[in-house]
Amino acid sequence: MSRTMLKNGLLLALFALICTALVAVVNSQTKDKIKAQEQLQLQKILHQIVPDDIHDNELSEHCTLVHDPAVFGTDDALPAYLATRDGKPVALAIETQAPDGYNGAIRLIIGVDMQGKVLGIRTLSHQETPGLGDKIELTKSPWVLAFTGKPYSQEEDENWQVKKDGGEFDQFTGATITPRAYLKATRTTLAWLETNRESLFRQALHCDEEKGHE
Repeated sequence: MSRTMLKNGLLLALFALICTALVAVVNSQTKDKIKAQEQLQLQKILHQIVPDDIHDNELSEHCTLVHDPAVFGTDDALPAYLATRDGKPVALAIETQAPDGYNGAIRLIIGVDMQGKVLGIRTLSHQETPGLGDKIELTKSPWVLAFTGKPYSQEEDENWQVKKDGGEFDQFTGATITPRAYLKATRTTLAWLETNRESLFRQALHCDEEKGHE
């Protein structure tokens, strides 16, 4: 009996070892393609939330990092892409995170001009409930387009909430937690930018250096 158990245990261990090796091989062969696709998708989004006709530099090559867990919802440093025209700041796109989504963190990116007007917002990743919380995706709902063109100022900060909380943005039927978390991350980031966006253009461009340390 013990010999049979030992045999079965060894077979199970061998099977697990082969599966682990296969996963490692697949991951090794696809990680560069996945990263390239993610970069392509990011560039597509950057073009959507920071219009090409207002800047003359390549956003993905003008990236700096921001770090403030209380503002950006994560201990990680996040990228901010700086748009300039004739060398002068005109806008930026900054990643942030809502850590309190219904099913975990929601990553989003906000495009904003130097007067504080939102140029566009897109969701980068989330695990919200399909059919309810996933309306934060533009492919599922136009909800994120409601932010476009909205000026932010701390005097009108209270407006940046769902209507249920006294703000001016729609919540989702049966899923208030998701848009509430999304708006909280958005308004916190916009409030931070109101006093820090100018200084971002004086920071070193070092996103590529950080990627090289991965």
